[in-house]
Parts: sequence; C-alpha cells; structure tokens
Amino acid sequence: MRDWFSKHKLFIVVAVIIATFGIYYFFIYHETPGPIAAPQMSDIKGELQEKTTAKETEKAAKEEQTIKTIMVDVKGQIKHPGVYPARQGERVIDLIERAGGLANKADASQVNFAEHVQDEMVIYIPAKGETEPSAPGIATNSTSGSSGSTSGNAKVDLNKADVNQLQTLPGVGPAKAAAIIDYRETTGAFKTVEDLKNISGIGDKTFEKLKDLVVVH
Repeated sequence: MRDWFSKHKLFIVVAVIIATFGIYYFFIYHETPGPIAAPQMSDIKGELQEKTTAKETEKAAKEEQTIKTIMVDVKGQIKHPGVYPARQGERVIDLIERAGGLANKADASQVNFAEHVQDEMVIYIPAKGETEPSAPGIATNSTSGSSGSTSGNAKVDLNKADVNQLQTLPGVGPAKAAAIIDYRETTGAFKTVEDLKNISGIGDKTFEKLKDLVVVH
C-alpha cells in the first residue's frame, strides 16, 4: 500500500487540487439565477391609460367628422341678418341667437323655434302684422294664422321664382335652379308640381323633399 501511494503520490495530489478547485468554484462563483422581475403595476396602468386615451381621441375625431357644417340664411326682423354656419341637429332658435336675436318688430308667434335647420335653408322672421314674405318665392320659417290653418314654410312658386329663390330649396343648387328656369322657358309654365320630375337630376327621392315646399300658380 505504501509502495502504491509512493508511486501514485503525484496523481493523488493533482486530483485533490482539482477536486478542491471544483468545489470552491461551485459554491463561490456559481450563482443561482434570480427571479425575473415582473412588470410593475404602474407601467401596466400607464400603457392601458395611453391605449384608452388614443381610442377616445380617435372616436371623438370620427364623431366630429360626421357632424357636417351647413349654411343657413337668416333674414327679416333679426338684429344681425346674414348667412351663418350651423351644424346638423341645430334648431331655428340656435341660429336666431347666433344672429343676435329678434328685432323689436319681429312677430315671434309666427316662428317655429323648435324646427331643425338644413343646408341652404332661409329663416325669414316676419314683422308684426305681416302675413306674407317680403319677397315672393323665398322659403320662410314662419307660419300664418290668418286662415285658421298653419303651413310650415311659404312655398316657392315654380313659375315665378328666380335662380336665387329656387336655390333656397333643399338639394337645389345653381345647376338645378338653372334647369328649372330653362324648362319653363322652353317647355312652358309648370302645370303641376309633379312636372319637376321631368328635369334631369330630380328623381323620386329629391321630389319627395321638394313637393311640400313648392307650388304652381
């Protein structure tokens, strides 16, 4: 045994040294991986809040785009007559307030303040004692109580109205107004309201909007 140890002494010493360094390295330098840090709650809340704010901003922008700006002509017994911008859903009273309110001579009993406004609409405020619009063919927002029955708007006479007066009708621009006048000059006077359908660009849908706003004399 002693002879064997003497022969293998060098190998035994080397093996002991290697084993010692191995144990030392394992316990001293070998680090156990720590836990992975979980996301902070404040970071999560911040991300959610940013996403929510972005969605709300996008929704508000889309809603704003859907609200169309229209133009309404306010005239008659009003403090500041003129053409005013409006938004779909607004009412006559909103435009009257925007124009400074009614003048002293205005007859408020003939005005439908609750009516919704529409593009190219004319709001005519009559004076006290006035039963007809000051200019023929102009659509008004007044009602007449002289006959015991009420009518929503003074009707536009297709055989007398000029280009400007025809353009007060919903959906009638310069081109359609000119076509209406050209029709009555080349074909003759309108015999019935239904003759509007003979004009290019005025179909059943447009006619339904116009039939209660026009008259033939």
